[in-house]
Amino acid sequence: MAVNLYDSAYELEKAVRVSDEYKALKQAYDDVNADPSAKAMFDNFRKIQMELQQKQMMGQDITQEEVEQAQKTVALVQQHAQISKLMEAEQRMSMMIAEMNKIIMKPLEELYGAVE
Repeated sequence: MAVNLYDSAYELEKAVRVSDEYKALKQAYDDVNADPSAKAMFDNFRKIQMELQQKQMMGQDITQEEVEQAQKTVALVQQHAQISKLMEAEQRMSMMIAEMNKIIMKPLEELYGAVE
């Protein structure tokens, strides 16, 4: 019996969309976007985060000033209740995806052995 992995992947996508984790993430995201000050603060946080990730991927050094600015921004957004709730929901979703990835990768891990 042949299994179409793409069909299984689309079924998994549907399951993610109806999961409690995704629903909580979507609600938290919608709440942040409905509040102009929270949205602006979150957008700024994401911009800084993406800029630093780009620099890392390009092998560029991140300055102490950039690190300090990022730390201040993180501290600020964590104090905002709606953004903090969104970040917690993102973390739960990320953990769920990481667990699913482990399950999906299990056949390859068994084939090649676990990397220590």
